[in-house]
Amino acid sequence: MKPYTHEPFTNFNDEMNKKAFQDALAYVQSQLGKEYPVIIGGQEITTEEKITSINPANKEEIIGRVSMADQELAEKAMQAALTAFESWKKWRPEHRANILFRAAAMLRRRKHEFSAYLVKEAGKPWKEADADTAEAIDFLEFYARQMLRIKDGFPVNSRDGEYNQYHYIPLGVGIIISPFNFPLAIMAGTTVAAIVTGNTVLLKPANSTPVVAAKFVELMKEAGLPDGVLNFVPGSGSKIGDYLVDHPKTRFISFTGSREVGCRINERAAKINPGQIWIKRVIAEMGGKDTVVVDKDADLDLAAASIVYSAFGFSGQKCSAGSRAVVHQDVYEEVLEKAVALTKTLTVGNPEDADTYMGPVIDEKAFNKIMSYIEIGKQEGRLMTGGEGDDSKGYFIQPTIFADVDEKARIMQEEIFGPVLAFCKARDFDHMMEIANNTEYGLTGALISNNREHIERAREEFHVGNLYFNRGCTGAIVGYQPFGGFNMSGTDSKAGGPDYLLLHMQAKTTSEML
Repeated sequence: MKPYTHEPFTNFNDEMNKKAFQDALAYVQSQLGKEYPVIIGGQEITTEEKITSINPANKEEIIGRVSMADQELAEKAMQAALTAFESWKKWRPEHRANILFRAAAMLRRRKHEFSAYLVKEAGKPWKEADADTAEAIDFLEFYARQMLRIKDGFPVNSRDGEYNQYHYIPLGVGIIISPFNFPLAIMAGTTVAAIVTGNTVLLKPANSTPVVAAKFVELMKEAGLPDGVLNFVPGSGSKIGDYLVDHPKTRFISFTGSREVGCRINERAAKINPGQIWIKRVIAEMGGKDTVVVDKDADLDLAAASIVYSAFGFSGQKCSAGSRAVVHQDVYEEVLEKAVALTKTLTVGNPEDADTYMGPVIDEKAFNKIMSYIEIGKQEGRLMTGGEGDDSKGYFIQPTIFADVDEKARIMQEEIFGPVLAFCKARDFDHMMEIANNTEYGLTGALISNNREHIERAREEFHVGNLYFNRGCTGAIVGYQPFGGFNMSGTDSKAGGPDYLLLHMQAKTTSEML
């Protein structure tokens, strides 16, 4: 099998690509307002209660109405997944992988269509939507290839007269709880990692972006996935999320979202419920408060660009977003000035326009939370640019920079998940590393420096799961920069990495005397 290089990003400077994407947006526009069912064991179920998915850039526009599962349907889905597991786990790994390869090929052909749904439902500008879809394709390809690599287990030693084998078997039924910010890539990646390893799943997508998930579930069925392997159960966290996390037949939970919810899931999953005969496994990716560190001998234009694009890509709604800039005092004012000037060139508006850099934030709750943090920021720092929000038509917030923020201030410590950046001054490299590591998170970070000694020190001392030198701290590529962090950023699991699939399996040793 030829080595896989990641799915290329679309060049939208090419007029043909631009036209193709505009056509995709027009097609998706014609599909708006449809109804999407709960899917259990291949059966489509329409319920009274629905999630109304709206366009965050235009609150009047309904993307679709998605049926919600209640506890009764959640239980039905669990039973369907348990039944399907008995046959799915016996499928040859190659055959399971082939479904992922086929789904990747289908998604590649429909790339712009899926990206257009991301523009409409998640408010992603073109480039961000395109990268999200490319990452979903990468996950399908990468995990299928990884499965082929580990399907026969690993060699272990055998003594004379003895034959030992070590291989992996699936766990059982998993609950996939996916986020709004990469509603295709992370949702697809976490789902197919569980499926290709022989498990069956219940997918509960983010309530802000359920239509993208519904379209992906349709795609997996078209690719040949048997009924009951992937059950689609949108619903409320308190109604079905807790129920499924607590369920004695749940074998693992794969969660991406906030620290608060991740910790709650981990705590609930640790409790043994009546009828439960295993310890549940939790795979959690939970957020960050990520720092771009700038040394005094850095390229200052590169520093400003790395800070700004890490902070404001997809309106700062990435767990990898660089929401803190820690800059050496000797170059602090110059880097700040460059970053503010660059931020003022960013276009905020409708993500359907090709030249929009930043669209809306996801919903009213996010808008209100971010605006309240901006008020806190006004007390804690010097407002350099932005600071305004407008939710009359959609949920728009200007990219916002606060300067001279204390390293222990709330906007330097708490995950805001919006376009808010705090600048903090550092005395020397020791002080930089101290600030970089002073939050409860440890997801991503970047150091902009031309000092080799500092780069090597940061490699050891900067305690994050994904560390970047002389570039921004967002944009990990599947198979190139396996993604996942330390401390309260999650369970240190590396999505798109060589050992990620193993989290969904258990090892079995067989030893035969000859």
